[in-house]
Amino acid sequence: MEAAEERVGLVTIAREWGRIGCIGFGGPPAHISLLRRLCVERRGWITAAEFEDGIAATNLLPGPASTQLAIFTAWRLRGLAGALVGGLAFIVPGLVLILALAALFLAGNPPLWLRGAAAGAGAAVAAVAVQAAVGLVPASWKRTGDQRAARARWTGYALAGGVAAVLVGPWMVLVLVAAGALEVAVRARPAHPGPRLRSAWPLAGAAPASGGLLALAWVAFKVGALSYGGGFVIIPLMQADAVHTYHWMTDSQFLNAVALGQITPGPVVQTVAVVGYAAAGIPGGMLAAAVAFAPSFLFVILGGPRFDRLRANTGVQAFFTGAGPAVIGAIAGSAIPLATALQHPWQFGVLIAAGLWLLAGRRGVVSALLGAGGIGVVIALAGWPVS
Repeated sequence: MEAAEERVGLVTIAREWGRIGCIGFGGPPAHISLLRRLCVERRGWITAAEFEDGIAATNLLPGPASTQLAIFTAWRLRGLAGALVGGLAFIVPGLVLILALAALFLAGNPPLWLRGAAAGAGAAVAAVAVQAAVGLVPASWKRTGDQRAARARWTGYALAGGVAAVLVGPWMVLVLVAAGALEVAVRARPAHPGPRLRSAWPLAGAAPASGGLLALAWVAFKVGALSYGGGFVIIPLMQADAVHTYHWMTDSQFLNAVALGQITPGPVVQTVAVVGYAAAGIPGGMLAAAVAFAPSFLFVILGGPRFDRLRANTGVQAFFTGAGPAVIGAIAGSAIPLATALQHPWQFGVLIAAGLWLLAGRRGVVSALLGAGGIGVVIALAGWPVS
């Protein structure tokens, strides 16, 4: 690490991580590929083995894994200063863009073509959620092992997560924690005690009863600190709060927010900034982003030196073996409220087309959303209803 610190300046980190933040369309796979190309293949700052260890370690943490990987690689090169500079450079370009787009999409009277694009892209979001869940299944299933009982538990956790996403909204985090805790209990051995998880229960349930900035901060904190499995698990965590509990936005506006999080560069978790903007304008968007991303910085800065022990801890591994399928079920289950939020018959045709494009054609998310948005523009200009 000391040799890397001598070779890599903070200006270089700001420039390179900022470049990835500007061109990182396509979510975590694109971010990981760009970081690997920069740090391992092109510059040789980090060995391939160290980079893979970083991926494994950050995937054990709650919150946006690709953001944490960006922070971790910068921390690996220049410690605390590198983590702060690299993380901010990675996050800020997409955040600025998504707040600017939020101002357009959530304006009182946006132009017709923009409303059509929003309605079209929003119609495809449920298909994107299903694709995200399907993509997580193979690794999680493999991690479970070959035992019939373990696979039965995996199925049960996934079903519980799916039901929770549909029925309990913001309380879904309790199901994720319960699935992880149950797996720890099943696999516990006296020589390898699992992590103490009880403290997460009252924290997860203590949501503010009233609206305002405190409620916004709580929703953003759940996104950043209590969401396991990457960006898409934030959808069921946020939708009930943003739409039904605090009424910051409508169902269709929430669909637009998720679409914006997918088509802008940087982490999908920046969707929370759109929710913050709907709640309290630009200050609300900045607050929501700050609260959502702060845990990622803390996890890496405080836990970086301990990542190897974290990966080796059997209790931690067991927790994520249980929470993982619950997360997959929650992501898949979120497609149901997203689909039922659609208002016009033509949007269901767009949803079916997007599903075929993503699942049968195995094409990219950005192209699906841009294509759906283009269809929405045509529909709007043809005089069909879009809002």
